[in-house]
Amino acid sequence: MIEIREASPDEWDEAGRVTADAYREFVRDTDWESYLARIADVRGRADRTTILVALDGGRVVGSATLELDTRVEPDDDPPLRQGEAHIRMLGVAPSMRGRSVGRLLMDECEARARDVGKTLMTLHTTQRMTAARAMYAKLGYEQGEDRDLGEGFIMLSFAKQLS
Repeated sequence: MIEIREASPDEWDEAGRVTADAYREFVRDTDWESYLARIADVRGRADRTTILVALDGGRVVGSATLELDTRVEPDDDPPLRQGEAHIRMLGVAPSMRGRSVGRLLMDECEARARDVGKTLMTLHTTQRMTAARAMYAKLGYEQGEDRDLGEGFIMLSFAKQLS
């Protein structure tokens, strides 16, 4: 049975490691190595976001960062719009894929956003993350305007109205 809940401080490092491992297969070059370090730094963003973990028998097998009020990197991203929540850095341990862990994390992110009155959930992913894109489509997310981050790197944008 997978348990989804807010991460405790003693789980932050493991949540970061698991999430960085989930993204590792998508690394193209050394620039991504610095991004993996940012993904792993849960402790560095836990004071301004909600960190959710997926636990299997008490072991961290996935996590997600939920922006409800503040961005992970407020200087790099535009502020959240009125009613918007944003999911970042959703990752599932490769050994746990295909067991609905990602969907359970998404469900909890949406529930928490609704609980605080958010009406729009947004997220970004990449072309290479095909399983994630398929999951988002199944959950009712629609693709929006993509962001060109330069050097051929396109960030795909998705959104869903929360009811």
